[in-house]
Amino acid sequence: MSSTATMTTTAAAPLPTLSLSLSAACCPSCGLDLPVPSTPSIHNGKVEGEAAAASLLEAQARIADLEAQVRLLNQKASAAIDRWADYEDELARLRSQRAASEPPHPQQVVAVAASTGLPSPSPTRSSFLPSSAGGVANRLSALLSRKSTPALRPQSIAASSAPNLGLQDDNEPPSTPDTPSHPLNQHADLLSALRHEKNLRLAAESRLSTTSQEVEELSVSLFEQANEMVATERRARAQLAERVEILEKRDSDKRRRLERLEGAVGRIDRVRKLLGDERIGKPLPNTPAVDAPITTENEEVESKKDEE
Repeated sequence: MSSTATMTTTAAAPLPTLSLSLSAACCPSCGLDLPVPSTPSIHNGKVEGEAAAASLLEAQARIADLEAQVRLLNQKASAAIDRWADYEDELARLRSQRAASEPPHPQQVVAVAASTGLPSPSPTRSSFLPSSAGGVANRLSALLSRKSTPALRPQSIAASSAPNLGLQDDNEPPSTPDTPSHPLNQHADLLSALRHEKNLRLAAESRLSTTSQEVEELSVSLFEQANEMVATERRARAQLAERVEILEKRDSDKRRRLERLEGAVGRIDRVRKLLGDERIGKPLPNTPAVDAPITTENEEVESKKDEE
C-alpha cells in the first residue's frame, strides 16, 4: 500500500513542468504550436495501482472473516466439550444414587451378623415347624397360589401363617403379611430403575458420540477450507506483489524518459535564449550553423514522442 502511494505521488510530480514546457514548443520552420503529449500510460498505471491496493484490502478483509469463523467454531467445540463433561457428571451422579438405593445383599447381612455376634435373621424359620399335615398342605397351597396369582398373595400368606402363630418363640415378633413380598417388590423396582438408567446412559453416550463426531468432522472441514483459502490468498498476494513491482519498474522508466524530455526541452530553451529571436521560425542570415542543432533537437524530441 505504501509503495503504491509513493509511486503515484512521484509520478504525478513532474507533470506540470512537462506540460508547461511543451506548451510553449513550436515548429522553427512554420511557427505552429506543437501538440502537448498525452500521458494515458501514467493514468493507466495509477488506476492499476489503485486496483491492486483495493484487491489487497479485500483479501485482508476475507482473511479477517475466516479468522472470525475459526474463533466461532472453536467456541462451539468448547461448548460441546462442556456438555460432554456435564453428561459425565450426570452419569456419575446416577451411579452414586443407584449404589445408595440398592439394599444390602443377604450374604452381606449374614456376614455383618456373624461379625457382631448376633443371630442371622431367618424369616422362614417358622415355616419349617409345621404342627400337622393340614398346616403343611396349607403352606404348600399358599406357595402355589403366590406363584400363580401375585394379587392374592397377602390373603394366602395370612391363611398359611395363621395356624402356626402359636408355634413361634415368645422372643420373636409376629410376622406381618407384607414381609415376604417387600424384598421382591424392592428388587423389581431396583431392576426397573437399573434398566431405565442403562437406557439413559446409552442414549447419552450415543448423543455424545454423535456430537463429538460432528465436531471432529466440522473442525476438519473448517481447517481444510481455511488452509485452502489462506493458500489462495497467499498466491493472490504474490501475484499482486509481482504486478506492483512491474508497475514500479514501468513508472521508473517513465520518469527517466520524462527527465530526458525535460533535458531536451531545457536545451531548446537555452538555444532560444542564445539566439535572442522573439519570433520563432524567422531564419537568421548570419547564423546558419545554429539551425542544424535546433533541427536535431526537434527531431530528437519528435522521435521520443513517437517512442512514447
